[in-house]
Amino acid sequence: MKITRHARLLLAALAAAAACQTVPYTKRSQFLLVSVDEEAALGENAYREALSKAKISGDAAATAMVRRVGARIAAVSDRPDFKWEFNLIDDPKTVNAWCLPGGKVAVYSGLLTVARDEEGLAVVMGHEIAHALARHGSERMSQGLLAQLGGAALSAAMASKPAATQRVAQEAYGAGAAVGVILPFSRAHESEADRIGLILMAKAGYDPGGAVAFWGRMAQASGGKDTTPEFLRTHPADAKRIARIEEQLPEARGYLKKTP
Repeated sequence: MKITRHARLLLAALAAAAACQTVPYTKRSQFLLVSVDEEAALGENAYREALSKAKISGDAAATAMVRRVGARIAAVSDRPDFKWEFNLIDDPKTVNAWCLPGGKVAVYSGLLTVARDEEGLAVVMGHEIAHALARHGSERMSQGLLAQLGGAALSAAMASKPAATQRVAQEAYGAGAAVGVILPFSRAHESEADRIGLILMAKAGYDPGGAVAFWGRMAQASGGKDTTPEFLRTHPADAKRIARIEEQLPEARGYLKKTP
């Protein structure tokens, strides 16, 4: 009972110290143990390290498009405190983009083939910037800290048990934490980023309906070979993602601004 009580006291202390935060637009409550400043510093350091190992694109036109789309979305993000930066990485085999805390964005040149135009690029950049606005990275780190606490408490509780029993218990706990907490939150984050990303691109003057066509092209690019069971996915299944986006379009289009 001592260990259980101690673990509960630690959890209560962490909960009391956690920042009170709600996600923009969705208003979902969050449990955060990482400050905005800590998060931004981590993002800055990780960005510099990633760029130092990458080949920055020399394609002036493509780089200008990435920065133009990024600037339009950043301008409507309501985060003037972010030190926005947009870079295009020369890697035609990688179809990806990401945004680190503090507004540090990287797009891989392989994505441009699937994006095709500014609207397609806005789908992805809006989605990735949404992760940063929603502070999903801090939320995942906070979940990890809680998972570590649970694992430590279990280790102490099993100390008097045979080694084989301890090993089986720890493995079961690890799988349970991943499937029951960490991966589902990741799927929730992806869906939430889709929703916020649609709103951001609409506010920036892009038609959010372009997301349906873009994710259809992404599904084709992957060849439809992703057979991972849904409960182990970190991203929604393609068909479900597109269906959910179609449901969210009316909300997003309410933010659409006509551009000259």
